[in-house]
Amino acid sequence: MLDNIIFSEQQQVLDDFLKVRKFTENICEPLEIEDFCLQSMPETSPAKWHLAHTSWFFETFLLIPYLSSYKPFHDQFEYLFNSYYNSVGKQYPRPLRGLQSRPTLNQIMEYRHYVDEHIPNLLLHEVLNHSDIIQRMILGCHHEQQHQELLLTDLLHGLSFNPLFPAYHKPQIIKQIETAFAWQNFEGGEITAGVSDDETSFHFDNETPSHHAIIPDFKISKRLITNREYVSFIKDGGYTNPLLWLSDGWSFIQQHGILSPLYWSEDEQGERYEYSLCGRQPLDLNQPVVHISYYEADAFARWHGSRLATEYEWERASKTLPIQGNFVDSAMMRPTSPQSELSVNQLFGDCWEWTSSGYQPYPGFKSAEGAIGEYNGKFMCNQYVLRGGSCVTSKNHIRTTYRNFFYPQARWQFSGIRLASDQ
Repeated sequence: MLDNIIFSEQQQVLDDFLKVRKFTENICEPLEIEDFCLQSMPETSPAKWHLAHTSWFFETFLLIPYLSSYKPFHDQFEYLFNSYYNSVGKQYPRPLRGLQSRPTLNQIMEYRHYVDEHIPNLLLHEVLNHSDIIQRMILGCHHEQQHQELLLTDLLHGLSFNPLFPAYHKPQIIKQIETAFAWQNFEGGEITAGVSDDETSFHFDNETPSHHAIIPDFKISKRLITNREYVSFIKDGGYTNPLLWLSDGWSFIQQHGILSPLYWSEDEQGERYEYSLCGRQPLDLNQPVVHISYYEADAFARWHGSRLATEYEWERASKTLPIQGNFVDSAMMRPTSPQSELSVNQLFGDCWEWTSSGYQPYPGFKSAEGAIGEYNGKFMCNQYVLRGGSCVTSKNHIRTTYRNFFYPQARWQFSGIRLASDQ
């Protein structure tokens, strides 16, 4: 009976693995061969690299240590496609990934399929360290879902420099609805945040341990901030008033000449446009504003007379809501307006929401042992937490406790604004 349970679990993990791997390749189907090497800044990576790195993860952390008969596909791939795991070995310089014309895309696809062919042997035939293998397989699938999102955001950034404004995805006709700005009140008090160590469903280590926090009564906006509201901020001198900005934020926008969200532009008549995965289109004023840095989100909140929510407030507000929203599964590839004014909308999907919480370990946090421990813990410095997922996040990848994190100047992710205030 126990053997049947173990085999059933292994088969489910294998099915999930194959679905995730297939979806990554589905994302790449609209691309031309020339698109796969695009790298527009050091923070992004080429699509080709994402395809290889996600395969490297399964090879390095599962096949090599656990499958005795496995032979690595190429002896240099450990170096070429290691991202930041120093305990594994040296890494090819991140800013130069776009120079890797070789291995070719065909060779990388051969590598992916080579890894895919060996995973069933590991899951269905190897019986040693069953629990460790299952846990690492599930982690590897969620890791690949993160890279699916990065593949799309990195691709968008690369294509944005092309004056032909190529569209990755055919635009869908979406009726963006104008909804009034409104607040939703929440009682404070002692809350339980994070995930307990004995929780069996998947979670990343930075979501642990479960702990108590005390928060005052608060209110948050029922929806995300829209392009219309952000245009008002711009017209009111939002980017030219230093009193609205953190010192680092003011220096950042001055140094880079930033006067609007990333991917916005104007024609000679002053009409605003936005470039997205659906190409360049007139700015939709009812759509949530997106590709906003933490600095911009914070400055807008000050201008509005409000603030950004803490991650504890965000988690408190989201706990009772179903995880529904505009995810990559919807195939919109851009944020959409809420469909209701009755309650809090858009907490999941559409845009990652900047919080005012620095990315720090929860009380009692411990990184996993070995190289896997480098996954999240070592980045807990100088970054801010974002919550909720976006229009390019997979629905089954997100949780109310999920903690994304980026540096405050990051703009190429699908990041937006939700306001909060004291009651």
